[in-house]
This record gives sequence, structure tokens and C-alpha cells, in this order.
Amino acid sequence: MNILFAASEVAPFIKTGGLADVAGSLPPALARAGHDVHVILPLYEGIGHDWRSQMTFLKHFNVTLAWRSAYCGVFELVRDGVTYWFVDNEGYFKRDTLYGHYDDCERFAFFSRAVLEAAGQLNWPVDVIHCNDWQTALIPVYLLEDRYRIPQLSHAKTVFTIHNIEYQGRFGKQVMDDVLGLDWSYYNDGMLACYEDINLMRGAIIAADYITTVSPTYAQQLRDPYYAHGMEGILGENSHKMQGILNGIDTVLYDPATMPGLAQNFTPRAPVTGKRACKAALQKAVGLTPDPKVPVIACVSRLAGHKGFHLVTEVLDRIMALDVQVVVLGTGEQEYEQAFLDAQSRYPGRFSAQIMYSAALSNVIYAGADLFLMPSVSEPCGLSQMIAMRFGTVPVVRETGGLRDSVPPYNKYTGEGRGFSFANVDSGDLLHVLTQAVELYHTDTKAWRKLQKAGMTADFTWTNSAKLYLDIYQQLLG
Repeated sequence: MNILFAASEVAPFIKTGGLADVAGSLPPALARAGHDVHVILPLYEGIGHDWRSQMTFLKHFNVTLAWRSAYCGVFELVRDGVTYWFVDNEGYFKRDTLYGHYDDCERFAFFSRAVLEAAGQLNWPVDVIHCNDWQTALIPVYLLEDRYRIPQLSHAKTVFTIHNIEYQGRFGKQVMDDVLGLDWSYYNDGMLACYEDINLMRGAIIAADYITTVSPTYAQQLRDPYYAHGMEGILGENSHKMQGILNGIDTVLYDPATMPGLAQNFTPRAPVTGKRACKAALQKAVGLTPDPKVPVIACVSRLAGHKGFHLVTEVLDRIMALDVQVVVLGTGEQEYEQAFLDAQSRYPGRFSAQIMYSAALSNVIYAGADLFLMPSVSEPCGLSQMIAMRFGTVPVVRETGGLRDSVPPYNKYTGEGRGFSFANVDSGDLLHVLTQAVELYHTDTKAWRKLQKAGMTADFTWTNSAKLYLDIYQQLLG
């Protein structure tokens, strides 16, 4: 199959969140299965010279967007069996940040048009276009008409993946004429209309041939108004073409046996010495008192309400009464940043608040911590819990989205499980399971080692997920 994967960010070229990790890992897995995979993304200012020096200029052409005729250049880079196309227009993409601009609707409408035009201009017949989040939501909508204009798209099917339904691409109705260049029937018939606004994600849900989300549990939760952010109705109407597929992680990148920068590498067969060295290095790096016996609890996250950090702050002093050390890495809402900085002052040597983003430090934390806390209110998939388990760090999670799907809870009678979990959005429940985890750490080394090994040997590769996506593609193509 010829698969065109469209995303607004792709690792390792440019990244702000988990979408980039998916777009950087799933296409190579599809290519390894024997398919011709092209990934297309904007050529942002933030894509560095090292990558640009490896690109080849292919072609330039104009893209029609409402009344505009905008320049579009395409550069190519081949890596790991995947061809990457970079869409160039400095007016839209030479910005300091990827998102949050006044003309985001126009920028990504242009990108969506460019994705379809590129297939025709570069004469690459497409079987499946895999779109991701609201920034590419117009592709299935535009394809309804463009498939008759561009021969290379005549048989193309579309898959639309919802990575986070909180961000839907909602804009005022004036963009219909001025930006989108679509007939008002798309609004009047309900494809793009939502609460008197234009909603691009709604359009993709209706127009796409298939919809996926990033975990089976999240797919179920999107039928619930609590999680669906106003989209439960349209998702319910389209549930016949919807499936949740759990994301994977890059197990080569996140390999404790080979990752550079660790105090000592280690494997699932012999993790103890390496974990001990990594723990000592972590304690030193973040200012915790050196102590091999005290359990270190870690959080690496955006510090936001939907990540459940209010549950942590409500019982923070009671957590510290468990005789533990805590390290938090991340930035976000001021109330949580300040709460953790205050805790660092109250518990010197026992609580470390690293209010920053640091990929290198996050790896030190994954490798050196004993417990990894993710109390999320909503978590479509989550990658951090998988990475933590890969490094023998036992997760404590709330049972939501991909956390529920990837962390089966510890059963003290059978010894099965990979971590600890709680169901309710309740700080008392969080404290209860965290207390159980700390108690097991102190009292049953054998059971603890079994938990660590179960997490380190779990299959979080993209191979299984890629097979499920390929099944969907092949089903759509008959």
C-alpha cells in the first residue's frame, strides 16, 4: 500500500507533545511491514540545519485557499525506510512556536490543501491518508471534492486519529468564505457546524472513512460527555467506524541496556545494580539526600489540572509522611508549580521541584526512580508510564484512557500486574494505593522485582499497533 501520513509535528524533526512521538514511530513500523510510507509535515522554523542539510528540494507550486493562491515548496528526506515531505511556506511556518497564532486556521487549512496537492504534483498515487488531530482535520473534508480533480487521489481512503479531543480546531463562521473556501452547505448540513462555530474535528469525524483513538479505553470514554468535550453525540453516531488502538513507544530509544547518559546501563535479567547506580545519580542530580533504601517517587509531566495534580497537592504532606522522596519535573499551571516549590522548601533533601523541561533529566528520572506517579483525570494514551516500566520504575496510575490499558494492577494473591492503580478521581484513593506500593517496596523484595520485570519485558513496541492499523487500511481498501 501507498500510505501518506499527515501530522503537524513529527519526531525527531520537531516536537511539542506525544503526537510527534506517534508520528515519528508508527510510520517506520508500517514501512517495516513492507509498505511505501510517506510522512508529510510543515517545514517549521524550529527544524534545525542538521535536518535541513539532508533535504532535497523537489518542486514548488501554488495552493488555492479561498481567494488566495499561496506558494508551496516541498522538500524530501528519506530516513529509516520512510520518505518525509516538508511543506515550505515561510509566511505560515517561519514562526517561533508551532501553535497559538491568530491565523492558525489559515495555516493548517493551507497545510491540508498542500497535503492533497503534493500527491498530485509529485505524481504519487495514494491508497490511504492517515490524518492526525485538528490540524489535519480538513484533509478528509477537502478530499470529498479533490478526489475528482486529482487523479492520484481518486481511490484514496482516509483515517483520522484523535490524539486529544480537547483541541478540536474551533473557529468563527467567518472562516468559511475567507479561509476554508468551502460551500456553505458544509456548514448548513452540519458537517462543520458545532455550537454556532466551525469545528474542524467534527468535519473529519463525519468525512473520514475511519476514526481511531490512541487507546481502547479512551475510545469508550469518548462516548461520555465528561471526556468528550461536547463531541459525544457525533462520535456516537459514527461509532461504527471507530476503534481505539494503544500507542507504542520507541523501545530502541528507551532501552536501559543501551541508552547513553545513564550512570549504569542494565537489563531486565539483572536490573538491581544498574537501578541502584541510577538512583544514586538521580538523588545527586536533583538534590535529594543520598539513600538507597528510601523509595523515590517521580512525576514527569505538564503540571495541569487534567493531569490530576490537585489530587497530589491535597495529600502532599501525608505522602511525605510515608518516608519517601519525591521528584517532580515539568512546567505548567502556576498553582502547581508554586505548590511543588513550597514543598521543596518544607522538605529539603526529600522533595525536589524541577520546574523546567529537560529530556536528559527525564531519562535520569525514569531510570533512577522507584515509583512513577500519573494521577491523570484524563489521559488519552500516555507514554510516560510505558517508558517508566521499560526502566523498571513501577507506575501508580489512575484507571483512565491508556493508563488503564497499559498498567494492569498488582494482585497480591497471584503476583500478577505491572503497577498500582485507582479508579476514582479522589486524593484519598491515590494515597491509599501509593501507601500499598511503598509498603510492598519495603516488605517484599521478591514481589517488587517481579513487578519490575513484568514492566521491563512488556511489549510496548509499535509492531502490534501497526498491525491493527494495517488491518483497518486493508479493510477500507477491500
